[in-house]
Amino acid sequence: MLNLLKSIFTWWNQGTVGLRFTVSRLGRHVGTDEYGNRYFEARDDRESYDKGRKRRWVIFRGYADASKVPAEWHGWLHYTLDEVPTSQPLPRKAWEKDHLPNLTGTVHAWRPQGSIARGGERQAATGDYQAWSPE
Repeated sequence: MLNLLKSIFTWWNQGTVGLRFTVSRLGRHVGTDEYGNRYFEARDDRESYDKGRKRRWVIFRGYADASKVPAEWHGWLHYTLDEVPTSQPLPRKAWEKDHLPNLTGTVHAWRPQGSIARGGERQAATGDYQAWSPE
């Protein structure tokens, strides 16, 4: 019952009922990434910004954060790749790292030494620093 109410009234929980209706009418599901984000493409170019190109969009699983879109799906969304990444995934390089979410603005964000969030204590300036003064 709670999930039903969430889906009716909250847009951040994978869209409202109205959004689901619109997506089912105008778009087709083309794939899902490893994070559960669902990707769609318009059935035709009626509502496209560029005629001849079908619109593409993502419905995020959970909180909508653009940094949760993997590189291959980002390329598909921005028309860099024509093929859907599920049919032909990008080869992964040895130096590529797994996705880390953007923690800015959360309690897990990095705070440098001297930050007010860490007590505001800064190290004293060393002797190699000389303050500028106008002459």
